[in-house]
Amino acid sequence: MTTYIDLLRHGETENNNRYCGSTDYPLTQLGWAQMWNAIEKAPIQWQQIITSPLVRCAHFAHALEQRYSIPATKDSRIQEIHFGEWEDRSAIELMQTNAEALSRFWQNPLSYPPPNGEYLLDFEARVLSAWYDVQQQFIGKRILLITHSGVIRVIICHIQQHPVERLLEFEVNHADIKHVSIEQTKPHQATLIFDPNA
Repeated sequence: MTTYIDLLRHGETENNNRYCGSTDYPLTQLGWAQMWNAIEKAPIQWQQIITSPLVRCAHFAHALEQRYSIPATKDSRIQEIHFGEWEDRSAIELMQTNAEALSRFWQNPLSYPPPNGEYLLDFEARVLSAWYDVQQQFIGKRILLITHSGVIRVIICHIQQHPVERLLEFEVNHADIKHVSIEQTKPHQATLIFDPNA
């Protein structure tokens, strides 16, 4: 029996090009259009939607629930990593004030988290806790997770057995959908059915 989980990143937000993290900015009009366009390219056959509670994900999940009568629930474990003192700041700003710390973070976010930010291994643990629960709860179903680039990167690293400190090597653009299949005969063995670098 196979479970299919599609991972959808939110579209463009009103504080685009800043570290959103836990900051609750809504989608722009372009962000909404990006997400509807992504959905229209995918078959609408999900039996459950699970969304981050942040509005850039949850508002679209509610709209999708209303349009297609697919039940949607929120799970705070698939909320984006918290960037601490870098919340709502752009890389350009940080390069002017804290370039060395930002460069170290880009090279190894495991060893050099943002000041007062969420530790990467804690973030990974909460994301994978949700990931395993979804697999257990929805065996043989097709599920849509509406979430964030950091969450999707952690899941890709886990499936690919890729070091989590190198998660930034995977590109996850606005409104990207990544498709995953899980064979339940082999517990927790998941397969990406896409090119993660495409």
